[in-house]
Amino acid sequence: MDAFTQHGYDGVGVRDIAQAAGVTAMLVNRYFGSKEGLFAAVVEASMAERTVLTTDPATLADDIAAALVRRTAPDADHLSPFLLMLRSAPNPRAAEILRAGIETHVEAHLVGVAPHLRGTDRAAVTLAVIAGFWLMRTVIGNTALDDADEAALTRTLRQLFTVLMQP
Repeated sequence: MDAFTQHGYDGVGVRDIAQAAGVTAMLVNRYFGSKEGLFAAVVEASMAERTVLTTDPATLADDIAAALVRRTAPDADHLSPFLLMLRSAPNPRAAEILRAGIETHVEAHLVGVAPHLRGTDRAAVTLAVIAGFWLMRTVIGNTALDDADEAALTRTLRQLFTVLMQP
């Protein structure tokens, strides 16, 4: 996962990945079929991990807001799935694989916790807000977000997510 996360889909080859893993490219291809197959497996594994979404519908808006602020703090371990998306999405095939991973895991988990969001645009908007906030705070380094009080950021996001989560 590290190679795709650091360099994106187009920035790394099977040989590079195999060398970093201490195996041959032939072995990687044997297990995954191709670079695309390996990337799909990486997306599958990274998107299945719960990063900011929780399982309690009663506290979903609060939990997402708090986790997002905590996980994007300057001293936090930054989320690999977001970097993977950011660096790989320019490739059309990688974008298709990412979209499928998001729909299968992240969006499906969200509507599983909040079933009233199924078939609405609010689930996608919620994920877009999460991704946009993460991007602005961790990659762009927006000064207002970096300097803001974390409790205030959490309150603002909670209000936004509460509106998005309403039935």
